[in-house]
Amino acid sequence: MHTAILPVGATEQHGPHLVTAVDCITAEKLAHAVSAETGIPVLPTLPYGCSLGHSRRWPGTISLQPQTLIDCVVQIAEWCHAFAFNRFVIINGHVTNFAPLRCALEILRSKFDDMMVAIRNVGEVSQRVRTEFFADAEDWHANAAETSLMLALAPDGVRPERIAVAHDPDRTHGLFFAHPVNRTSRNGVTGHPATASKEHGQQLFAMMVEDLTRQIRAALTEQPPLDESYFAAL
Repeated sequence: MHTAILPVGATEQHGPHLVTAVDCITAEKLAHAVSAETGIPVLPTLPYGCSLGHSRRWPGTISLQPQTLIDCVVQIAEWCHAFAFNRFVIINGHVTNFAPLRCALEILRSKFDDMMVAIRNVGEVSQRVRTEFFADAEDWHANAAETSLMLALAPDGVRPERIAVAHDPDRTHGLFFAHPVNRTSRNGVTGHPATASKEHGQQLFAMMVEDLTRQIRAALTEQPPLDESYFAAL
């Protein structure tokens, strides 16, 4: 049995202070850091995701349709499976990729009886990581956590002089419906990036690597609770 890691990001506007590749950078950096600890190979990062909800209000966003993302991930995994990779870990850097990625997971495990697939969102690797990401906004985007990570991992992708004016409050509290970002944010940010720092980013990233590495190491020997074929009827 062999395991592969697929980082999935997005190309999306991240306020006036961050580059459009934030979701790619965080997913890819986390994947390679975990690989360094576990020896698991990392596939090339998928740089486009499902960013339909970010709208076309701000230049820089390029979105795939959900079905396109599903198809891409399924086809990548199919080729990996052909070369004996039957444990597939998807590290997702963009929140709204999750639904298509979950659909891809369902398709893969229904096609291959021996394939196990897991998805980990960078902002929800563990409860303590989730607490950091959600500290300044429930519907966070380009917030303190993401800005801190970029200051630590890719400072060339940050405009420090724009951070102080980039904040925008979370307007989604109490809403029943899901609204696109053009109706919840004035600048593509939700949260308070002015509180970000390189030191916080370093601490947060170390936390993410430690927690995900521990999970994946344990998963390398995981077996299904029951040894029953998907295709065998009673």
